[in-house]
Amino acid sequence: MKNRLKVLRAERDWSQAELAGRLDVSRQAVNAIETGKHDPSLPLAFRIARLFEMRIEDIFDDGEQQ
Repeated sequence: MKNRLKVLRAERDWSQAELAGRLDVSRQAVNAIETGKHDPSLPLAFRIARLFEMRIEDIFDDGEQQ
């Protein structure tokens, strides 16, 4: 799944470790999501969306057209 997590994090000048701390996950989990190696659970996707004050759909793209 494609996502904008790395861009959003960089816009705020946060390291992966800082973002991980804000989300209560490991830095490795943030890296895996950013690189598309792992999709976040639904609860984590909601936490990410709330943190960035965006909709989940504005951060994550499942590749399906609407």
